Amino acid sequence: MDNNIFADLLKKAAEKGISTDNIVDAKNWLQNRTAAINTNRELNKLKDRYKNQILIGRMYLFHYDAKMKKTLPYYDMFPLIFPFQKAPGGFLGINLHYLPFNYRALLMDGLMSLTVNANANDESTRIRLSYQILNSMSKLRYYKPCVKHYLNSQVRSKFVYITPEEWNIALFLPLQKFNKGNIQQVYKDSVDKIKGKE
Repeated sequence: MDNNIFADLLKKAAEKGISTDNIVDAKNWLQNRTAAINTNRELNKLKDRYKNQILIGRMYLFHYDAKMKKTLPYYDMFPLIFPFQKAPGGFLGINLHYLPFNYRALLMDGLMSLTVNANANDESTRIRLSYQILNSMSKLRYYKPCVKHYLNSQVRSKFVYITPEEWNIALFLPLQKFNKGNIQQVYKDSVDKIKGKE
């Protein structure tokens, strides 16, 4: 896998005047996934993506209802994450939705350098992640506003497994839904945290 694929994708989109939240491949991917549920055979294929449990370093999407939602300024109801550590009552994950698209691309490029079994492009393909690794590489510094503690009791759906060949597309899909906060405020807070202004 090319370690600069995500930054390159973003650059090419910008050169063509395509807004990153409307990248043609991402829209086609979403449309195809939606259309697929119209046939039983395709629906059964998609059901293979639904997981009851997650594995460290893979990408997942799921529905979440934060326990402390009354006191949180905002939270993402549909996190797109790379889980990287077990935590009390649940797990820690890097939720890419907290970053503007350009920062997502930069973080993903850094994460790609930690890919294990990249050529397999199956569930054995994963990102080698830990707090120690995240803190030791400057190109991963964009992760800081993305780390969230998710409680198993607050997960409201099965986990949708995103295959490695779809990472670059899912990365740019506008799937986030922030409860209480608007996306501009979320992005501003995240960038401030990356730059040490918080």
